[in-house]
Amino acid sequence: MSVSPAWAVSYPLPLDGSRLVGYASMHEVQEGEHLEAIAKQYDIGFLALLTLNPSVDPYLPEPGTLIKLPQQHLLPDTPYEGIVINLAELRLYYYPPKPQGNNDATEEERRVHVFPIGIGRIGRETPVMQTYVSQKRQNPTWTPPQSIREEYKRTRNIVLPDVVPAGPDNPLGRHALRLGYGNGEYLIHGTNKSFGIGLRVSAGCIRLRPDDVAWLFEAVDVNTPVRIIDTATKVSIEPDGRIMVEAHRPLSRTEKETQQRILLPPDPAIIAKLERMDISTRRYRAALAVQQGVPIEVAELSPLQLKAWHTLNEQGLTNASDLVKADTP
Repeated sequence: MSVSPAWAVSYPLPLDGSRLVGYASMHEVQEGEHLEAIAKQYDIGFLALLTLNPSVDPYLPEPGTLIKLPQQHLLPDTPYEGIVINLAELRLYYYPPKPQGNNDATEEERRVHVFPIGIGRIGRETPVMQTYVSQKRQNPTWTPPQSIREEYKRTRNIVLPDVVPAGPDNPLGRHALRLGYGNGEYLIHGTNKSFGIGLRVSAGCIRLRPDDVAWLFEAVDVNTPVRIIDTATKVSIEPDGRIMVEAHRPLSRTEKETQQRILLPPDPAIIAKLERMDISTRRYRAALAVQQGVPIEVAELSPLQLKAWHTLNEQGLTNASDLVKADTP
């Protein structure tokens, strides 16, 4: 893993069909540190850090405590191009295009850049979409829609102007990428606040730390493809036979759900394949239950089992009933 001076955390694209990037790592709490400061130091999301360290006081952690850092990920199961945002994990992935004049660039020469994000809060959810960057705006102004102006007046007793000029009071920060979805009302932008990254705090836009959005702003061009997905469970069958599962808490849809445990259902096809190979499903179900937000190895297939797994996929056997039919004479 490397961290550039502009804070972009990047990893080499994995080889041979692997989707695993990064390494598990830890941080020792120093006197006066808190989890938000640690999250900013490593450019990771606050909620992701809190989820992985549930027993640690986020504001007064004991000095000397070892904090687990969520610095290993399964790449989303999407094409490795442009911007991919997974709402469930509050994370943005950017895949730069291959170097100009080198269309045969190998995966070793390409990297993926990973950023924590803030997304739309309940009632103002960021929608799933497939779109593109339609405009780049430096030092943007903000024209709050009527619904936001009414909300500010009702909840904060703040009267917003028709247009908020660029500057320190502008919640869009200094950089904004407008998306082509809808009427162009959704942005990837910075912030003038010191918190909210890795949380559901926006009115629907995607929020990055100022250094991160400045890096991304310079890196991407207009028409860069953007995919926004909502995938709480990522599963990868690694080339070495390990079955890796990265489970995140599903996004709450109501205020009531924020106080409830939301279960992730197991994939019937995975359960059926594991049982067919006489492999326990316990670790797979446990990974879905704990929802730690980092990759967990739930099984290891032998070379023969790995070959059989891929054969089942190639045959289009994607659910338990298909597997039963395949075993029927």
